[in-house]
Amino acid sequence: MSFDFIVLGATGMQGKIATRDLLESNYSVLLCGRDKSRIEHILKKYKKTAFRYIEATKINTIRKAIKFSKANVVLNCMEGDWNYQVFKLCTKLKVNCIDLGSEIPMTKKQFSLNKKMKKKNIVGITGIGSVPGIGNIMLRYASEKFDKINEIHVGFAWDSNIKEFVVPFSIESVIEEFTSPAPVVKNRHFEFKTPLKTTMKEYHRTIGKETEMYVRHPEQYTFLHYFSNKGLKNIKFYAGFPEHSFRMIVDLIKLGFADKEEINFNGNKIKPINFLTQMLKRIKYPKGYKEKENLWVRIYGTKNGKKKFIQMESIVPTLHHWESAGCNIDTGMPASILAQLVKKGDITEKGAFSPEIGIPPEIFFKELKKRNIKIFENSKRIN
Repeated sequence: MSFDFIVLGATGMQGKIATRDLLESNYSVLLCGRDKSRIEHILKKYKKTAFRYIEATKINTIRKAIKFSKANVVLNCMEGDWNYQVFKLCTKLKVNCIDLGSEIPMTKKQFSLNKKMKKKNIVGITGIGSVPGIGNIMLRYASEKFDKINEIHVGFAWDSNIKEFVVPFSIESVIEEFTSPAPVVKNRHFEFKTPLKTTMKEYHRTIGKETEMYVRHPEQYTFLHYFSNKGLKNIKFYAGFPEHSFRMIVDLIKLGFADKEEINFNGNKIKPINFLTQMLKRIKYPKGYKEKENLWVRIYGTKNGKKKFIQMESIVPTLHHWESAGCNIDTGMPASILAQLVKKGDITEKGAFSPEIGIPPEIFFKELKKRNIKIFENSKRIN
């Protein structure tokens, strides 16, 4: 059997969301990961599926799975930064690849494959989820209304109706955001801040006021990469968390669960962060639990010599029958949407790039609307 798509990391949170969206769009999917038990319900419910074991540290297992699938679009949702290795493999196999995003050094390495991917007439799109992802495409849409762009602020804010801790998304990624130096682009130069020393209270539509801070994200690099020709000089990325979640994450870090240095436990060496990741996978959402999220981009510049400002927002709810995903749908679903656009030939750009180019915003926003994800321009809904 051949498959329309192969999803790497299909047993993780985002992999499951993207896979289900693809299946409910009537495509066939080869689900790949390490723990088949986590997706048995998907394999039983949907006929156009199969499972294949892969191990990220053993690239040959991924190579064999891609060849077995016969799919020409690979959707990489694996946790951990394996994105360059997968891009490189897909280039060799001459198949398209999409992933949820990398940190800046890895993104640069992925972009270095641009010429090779163009030559093989394939795409490698990195960073398609919420932010990066929806935010990049909102910026692409708004940028066309500016002659010059001086400054961009971008970020996310979320909250829940029940104030109990659940994993907001990959806990490893979250902890890195809290602990890794956060780059701020000032006059096209990178300055680095300690995230927890930059906390502030900000208001966002549907969320209200909550704590946010500067964090490390690939947009600081990709925005500058694509919009420096419009005069872009300053970029800040903000991450906003509700108080109950913010406090829990800080406590986990203080208690040492974020450590990557191995410890000895009954003769076995384990990394606290790996232990924490596996433990948190057991947490279930409380009954009646719902989330909401605001993904936002503020663009400051000029048009016809006059100052211009645009605020783009994406409002994401918890969807009926998707309650177990919370607002994480805004990462897995955009990845599924873009994979489908590549499959259908709606993406004509070739090479390695991030979503600031090559993706028709109107088509993408229309697909978000089908999933009840709203897009606003200066408070006016546009999808």
